[in-house]
Amino acid sequence: MKKVLARLSFAAAALTFMSCGGSQFKIEGNISDAKDSTVYFENVGIENTEVLDSIVLTEDGRFTFTADAADAPEFYRLRIAGNIINLSVDSTETITVKASYPSMSYDYTVEGSENCNKIKDLSVMQIRIQNEISDIFNDPTLNYEASGDSANNVINRYKEVVRRDFIYKEPMKAYAYFALFQTIGGRPIFNPVYGKDDIKAFSAVATSWDMYYPGSVRTENLHNIAMEGIKNSRIVRNGIAQAQNEYQQAQEIDPTALTMTDNNGKKQTLSALKGKVVMLDFHLFSHEKSVERIMQLRQLYNKYHDRGFEIYQIALDPNAHFWKTQTEALPWINVRAEDENQIRDLQNMYNVRAIPAYFLIDRNGVIQKRDIQIKNIDSEINAML
Repeated sequence: MKKVLARLSFAAAALTFMSCGGSQFKIEGNISDAKDSTVYFENVGIENTEVLDSIVLTEDGRFTFTADAADAPEFYRLRIAGNIINLSVDSTETITVKASYPSMSYDYTVEGSENCNKIKDLSVMQIRIQNEISDIFNDPTLNYEASGDSANNVINRYKEVVRRDFIYKEPMKAYAYFALFQTIGGRPIFNPVYGKDDIKAFSAVATSWDMYYPGSVRTENLHNIAMEGIKNSRIVRNGIAQAQNEYQQAQEIDPTALTMTDNNGKKQTLSALKGKVVMLDFHLFSHEKSVERIMQLRQLYNKYHDRGFEIYQIALDPNAHFWKTQTEALPWINVRAEDENQIRDLQNMYNVRAIPAYFLIDRNGVIQKRDIQIKNIDSEINAML
């Protein structure tokens, strides 16, 4: 699991791929309104992203890139600053891209590749639901719970469409693979750790790729993710059930006397936040509803942080690298349980019977309420502030 979860972020980067005996492909076209901008041509691999070439655009915006073809479909992107066009190559072909800056991420055309056109459709759909979810969390008429439910419904509808029209329709295609690794807010939309339907989607593509591209690095990666998803979904469920059965209320322990290491390697003591209203949050970033949960917390943090509200979030994810990649852009305190023993100790100490779970701590450092006692989170935080 340590290696597999780290691979769930599609745009993570540089794959060392095998060359097809010197065969090459070409990516060409033009990006208008981008004079003097540098366009980068990058290989999007399993472990990282590698810059293969770059060019400073002139007035006409023309570019041409060539590279050795791989033995199986491979993924690339054109990038200017943070604007990206995702592409795939499955043969020695010429792909022509036309776009305009800075709308290139969603307003472009592709000739010479059905897969690239399907990837464009997926990218545009992804941007659309990301904006829809942002609107939900910015809607002042929706409370914390309602916004989370609405966002979850949007994501579930999106996943149904993608499974039907992209993944199961032609699972051997590069665009089906691409669909599995889409993200919202940097977190996977399809998560095989905590969703049987998502495991089925990964398994379908893995089986198909095994027929068409046996032995390729990406085929092996798909198999590993699917198998680890099956195994670890059981481990997580059984682990929580075991913690419930073995729970014993901790005695003579100050629940705020907690020191853990954050995602920057710094020690963070919960009691040091005395003087602030603190949400102590237990989270599993590999949970299928992690994206919605994090967006809910962002809403609360943005609304109340300036008034003295803080979040001390404890991740129970077993993979440290995966956790760090998921939390690097989050503004609040993020720490992680380092092993199964510490996870069990924390569950026992705080009587955590399900994930997510949270507690509200007042300015005096006293735990006042936990999630099951709270009907309106905004009202509770406002009262403590």
